[in-house]
Amino acid sequence: MKNNIIEAIEQNKHDFCEISTYIGENPELGHEEFKACAILTDTLKKHDFRVETGTCGLATAFTATFDSGKEGPVIGFMAEYDALPEVGHACGHHLIGTMGVAAGIGLSKVLHETGGKIIVYGTPAEETKGGKVTMAEAGIFSELDVAMMVHPLHSYIKSGTSLAMDAIQFEFFGKSAHAAASPHLGINALDAVIQTFNSINALRQHIKSDARIHGIITEGGKAANVVPDYAVAQFYVRAGKRDYVNELVEKVKKCAEGAAMQTGAEVTISNYEFSYDDMMTNNALSEAFTEVLIALGVNEEEISAQRDGSGSLDMGNVSQVVPAIHPYVKICNENYACHTHEFREAAMTDQAREAMILGAKSMALTGYEVLTNKELLQQIKKEFQQQKNNKE
Repeated sequence: MKNNIIEAIEQNKHDFCEISTYIGENPELGHEEFKACAILTDTLKKHDFRVETGTCGLATAFTATFDSGKEGPVIGFMAEYDALPEVGHACGHHLIGTMGVAAGIGLSKVLHETGGKIIVYGTPAEETKGGKVTMAEAGIFSELDVAMMVHPLHSYIKSGTSLAMDAIQFEFFGKSAHAAASPHLGINALDAVIQTFNSINALRQHIKSDARIHGIITEGGKAANVVPDYAVAQFYVRAGKRDYVNELVEKVKKCAEGAAMQTGAEVTISNYEFSYDDMMTNNALSEAFTEVLIALGVNEEEISAQRDGSGSLDMGNVSQVVPAIHPYVKICNENYACHTHEFREAAMTDQAREAMILGAKSMALTGYEVLTNKELLQQIKKEFQQQKNNKE
C-alpha cells in the first residue's frame, strides 16, 4: 500500500507542480488568498474529498475530508498559502499548501483498506492573523489524532520548537500645540512612545535569554513644528513558553503605562495581531516522519536535530490541542533566509518542486504509519498527554 501512495503522488506530480507554480506567481496576502483557495479546493474535489469553504467564518479557509467509512485514526494535513507584502511567496507557502493537499490525496488512495479519515485544512494568513489560531480556538482540530505540515528551508531539519508571541499595540493620545510658539500647552504623544522604547530597552537586561521584544513606531506626528497629539507603537513579545510571554507582556504594558504617566498622555493597549503559542513537537510522530524521509532516500547525516525556533508559528496553537509536527525539507543548496528575495526565487525552482513532492510523500507515508501501527499511535498519544500534564 505504501507503493500505492507514492504512485498516486507521482501520477499527479505534474498537476501539483503546476498548482504550486500558479500560487507562487499569483501571491495573495492573508485572508485574500482566493485564487490559492480555489485551485487547492478544486483539486481536492477532483479526488473525491468533501470540501467546505469559509471554515470558522474565514473566507479563504477550507476543510476537506476524505472518510473511509471505517473506524480508525484521523489524520490532519495543514495547508498554508498566504504571501508576504512586497516579496510575495518568500516563505514558500505556495509549496506548503500544495504539499498538504498532495499528501492528503496520496494517502486517500489507500484509506478504504486502512480505515480512518483524512482532513486537509486550508489555513489562511499564517504570516499575520493566523487562521490556525481561530480554528484551534473553535475546536476544529479536536477530532484529529495527529496534525502535520512541512516547511521549505535550505536544509532538512526535524520538527522542533517555536516562540510563543503576542502582538501588542500602544496608542498614545496627547494634546496638539505649536512646538515653538506654545510648547507648554502641548502633551507630546511621541515622547510617550520614545519613553516606552527606553523603558523596554532597560527591561531587556532582565529577561530570559529565549525572550525577544522588538517594535516599530507606526505613527509619530505630521510636522516638526506641531506637538504630536497621537502616536502609535507596535511590538512583538516572544518567548519559548506561553506562560513567560504572558508574564513579560504585563511588564511591557507597565512600561507604556509609565511612559503615559510621565508625559501626561493617555494610552490605549490592544492586540493588533493574533497571539501564537509555542510549538510543542510530538517526538514519536517526528521520529516516524524522519524514518520515512530516510527511507525515501534522504541521507540521515543531512537531517539536522530539532530546531529551537527563533520565530513564531500558528502551528504552535495546533500543537497545543493535538499531537503535531512541523519539520523542514531542503529546497535549495544556498543558505538563504526565509522572507528574502533570494529564498522566493529558490522556492520557484525545479529543485524546490521536487522537495515539495518529497515532503508530500513523507507526510502521506507518516500518516499511513499512524493509521496502521497501533503501538505508534499509543506512543504519540501517551507523549502528548505527558507534555500537557507537564504544562499544568
